[in-house]
Amino acid sequence: MNAGNDLGVVAAGVGSDLFEVLGLNPIYFDLDKDKIRNDAEVELRKVVAVLKKYPSMKIDVRSHTDSRANDAYNMDLSNRRAQSTIAWLVENGGIEASRLSGQGYGETQLVNECANGVDCSEGKHQLNRRSEFIIVE
Repeated sequence: MNAGNDLGVVAAGVGSDLFEVLGLNPIYFDLDKDKIRNDAEVELRKVVAVLKKYPSMKIDVRSHTDSRANDAYNMDLSNRRAQSTIAWLVENGGIEASRLSGQGYGETQLVNECANGVDCSEGKHQLNRRSEFIIVE
């Protein structure tokens, strides 16, 4: 991370998405999976570095799904994604669990038009299968 990004963290404040502040690549999940992918680990290590640099910072992991499968299943899947993301930060990053919260939002916060019944490419669906890292303290 460069100094410009570091200044962004200081100025960001509560409610900011750590990934947007740092200009990181989003953490995506494979279809119907809650496992942390190898490409996501690279980005999660950057989150760990920031959390270690700012030991009073707390984040809320907000995980999402695409619109495929039913709404109840997607809510459960997104909650599992949030928990697997938190578990990775604790187990692999050494971050105290008390600094992390998380929740799944299913398909309630899509980033594009790919809602139920809309024909979308795999690439567009992928954009919705993500975790966000919101600064809460």
